[in-house]
Amino acid sequence: MISFDNVTKRYPNGYDALSQVNFSLDQGEMAFLTGHSGAGKSTLLKLLMLMERPSNGRVLVGDQDLARLGNNQIPYHRRRVGVVFQNHQLLFDRSVFDNIVLPLRICGFDPADAARRARAALDKVGLLSKEKLNPVVLSGGEQQRVGIARAIVHKPQLLLADEPTGNLDPKLSEEVMRLFQQFNQVGTTVLIASHDLGLIARMPHRVIALNQGRLVSDGK
Repeated sequence: MISFDNVTKRYPNGYDALSQVNFSLDQGEMAFLTGHSGAGKSTLLKLLMLMERPSNGRVLVGDQDLARLGNNQIPYHRRRVGVVFQNHQLLFDRSVFDNIVLPLRICGFDPADAARRARAALDKVGLLSKEKLNPVVLSGGEQQRVGIARAIVHKPQLLLADEPTGNLDPKLSEEVMRLFQQFNQVGTTVLIASHDLGLIARMPHRVIALNQGRLVSDGK
């Protein structure tokens, strides 16, 4: 599902955010990506989202070499990938429901189908009863669940998360991780960047570790 083949990302100032990274993740697998701040976790996720391009090497998602995708094909690629951010990136001038349905409307979904999908996604994260509320009145854990619902509303093949529990207490963090496990159990490939080693240690999943842009361990 994901393959990094000798991938290096060098920025114009000469800094190597990633250096000769090699690993693969199978369809339906769930794994954690760990490392200190600046280790390269976010850069790796940005390459998968086509927010960045590698300087050398190949990044594949499914059978698609991302280097072969032109800028006009990036929106199509991103429809296959769901992304959960640490800070939710919710729109506080819209309702919970509107936050979920907006990506589908942008993609041109039929309004009735978009509404059905949005409510199904909210139901999966236990927030259907709060669809009419403004996200600003929700707790931090609830806001993160809205972010997860938005990420999975278009049924992506790949779900990425960048420090999704960084602002949550331990109990809420475990609840969020259980949600990711549920999506993984129905076949979604999941890659989560996190520095919460205690939480990761309690989860029975592969751990891929980066240090200064290099892959230093891969607990297959």
